[in-house]
Order: sequence, then C-alpha cells, then structure tokens
Amino acid sequence: MDAVAERSREIIRQGSKSFAAAARLFAADTRADVYKLYAWCRYCDDLIDGQELGFGREQISQADSEARLEFLRRETERALAGERVDEPAFVGLQQVVARHEIPARHPLDLIQGFEMDVRNHRYVELEDTLLYSYHVAGVVGVMMAYVMGVREPAVLGRAADLGIAFQLTNISRDVMDDADNGRCYLPVRWLEAAGVDPGAVRAPANRQAVFNVVSKLLNIAELYYRSASQGVPALGFRAGWAVSTAAGVYRDIGRLVLRRGARAWDTRAIVPGRRKVWWGVRGGLQALASVSLGRRRATRPRSPDLWIKPDLC
Repeated sequence: MDAVAERSREIIRQGSKSFAAAARLFAADTRADVYKLYAWCRYCDDLIDGQELGFGREQISQADSEARLEFLRRETERALAGERVDEPAFVGLQQVVARHEIPARHPLDLIQGFEMDVRNHRYVELEDTLLYSYHVAGVVGVMMAYVMGVREPAVLGRAADLGIAFQLTNISRDVMDDADNGRCYLPVRWLEAAGVDPGAVRAPANRQAVFNVVSKLLNIAELYYRSASQGVPALGFRAGWAVSTAAGVYRDIGRLVLRRGARAWDTRAIVPGRRKVWWGVRGGLQALASVSLGRRRATRPRSPDLWIKPDLC
C-alpha cells in the first residue's frame, strides 16, 4: 500500500469507525482505492464544516465558506484534469479517477452538495432532501461502484440508492447536531404538517413531533436499502461482503433511533463493536448467497416510485 493509501487508511479509521470496519473486507487493491476516495470526501467535508475528521466545528464566515468552496472546486478540477496537485487528498482522488475511469461529473457532483450547504439550501419537499442526499452520499456510492469494477447503469443506480439510504440515516441520527449548527435537512413540509417550525426543531416540546417526522424519513431510507440490495449480485464476493456489512451497520443506526423514540438524540446512536462483528458475519453470508444464487435469479426492476437523479448515467 502506497503512502497516500496509508494516510487515507488512518483518516478513515479515525473519521468513520462504521465504514472503516466494512472497508477492511474489500480485496487489498480495491481497499486502497476506497481509502483514497473516502479521504478526499472527508477532507472536503471537513474543510466546508470547519471540522477535523468529522469532529468539532469552528465558526466560519460566509465569505470564508465561499472561498473554501471555490478552493475545493478548483483543486478537484485540477486533479481531474491531470494537473499537479499537492494536497494528498487530491493526489489520491486523481489516482483513483484515472485508474477506474470515473467520469469527472461525479466528483463535481459531490462538490455541488457542499455548495448546497454553503449557500444554505432550503429543503422544502422530500425531493429536496433526496437531491441533497444524492449529492453528498449517493454519488459517493456511484464512485465506489466504479472502484469495484461496476459500469452497468442499472447497478450504478442501486449504488446511488445505498448512498442515499446512508445519508437519510445520518440525517435522522444527527437532527439535533445539525440544528445546533443552523441546518435542517428534514423536509419543511413534513415539519409544518407536524406542527413544528423548522427553526424550532431543537425545542424539547417538539421532540415527539420531530421524531414522528424522522420515523417517516427512516421508512423512506428502508426503501432505498431494499433497492440497493438488488445490486449486490453484480459485485464480487469481497466487494459484496463489504457493501452488505456496511448496509447492515447503517441500518442498525436507524433502528436504534426508532427504538429510542423521542429520546433518540439524548446520546449519539452508535452501533457497538459486537454488532459490527455480527453484521460482518451476516454480510459475508448475504454476499455468498448473492454471488452464488442471486446471479441466477432475475433482478427485480428498480421501483419507479423511488427518486433518482435524472442524469445519473
């Protein structure tokens, strides 16, 4: 593993213990590129949010946020064009994009997601929340699929579904933390229908109503998890194992939020280590069944009721 991959592995180990556990299940060459792609995503996210590996938050002026966004866009475009870049995160991105022939529009779609944060995009309808989820996570699933050797448009759609499901789970878990930072990704229409002012999500009196909205969002996430599982048979065993394990762990986060009810945000919802091990075992069995039996079965068509970015493929 080269120096950029080693550094990227340490970033994922510190920045996302859930994803790091699943990433170890990839074959060595795939794992190194997964680390690099994650490290670039983490670097961009941290720079925009003023965090370090997803933790803490510094106060950033609007002008500084705009400047950081422009820096990310410029350096990403330089990396995609094959120009010299010095920051290791962009070096890793450049290597991964070139090796797997990832279309340039996919990394730039992620930058557009950060732009939605910088410009304080308002999420009025569910489709707005889904669009954001695609830009900050669904497209990451698409790029990860390229790293795993996938090119078929139908399978890329399932990869986007998994990323969207992950982000909907993250939004549900982090509602109160986001509110502390002046952000709300829950659909405004849903909150208003529940009698909650979007600016008062943090109010204790609204906790049950907010949970009711979050439970609806997690039900939507479940539809995307189910759709994403249909793409696993197109992967090899090791990739399918990693993806199935990650999906199981993230689904558990959502289930924990649902079990806690209105007390869901008293402490951060975290899947314990023993559950991750259990999902690793179960993920392996699911992947084995998918690559042996799943490929013999006709894949169910993707539901036309599920939102998808129109120009994904």
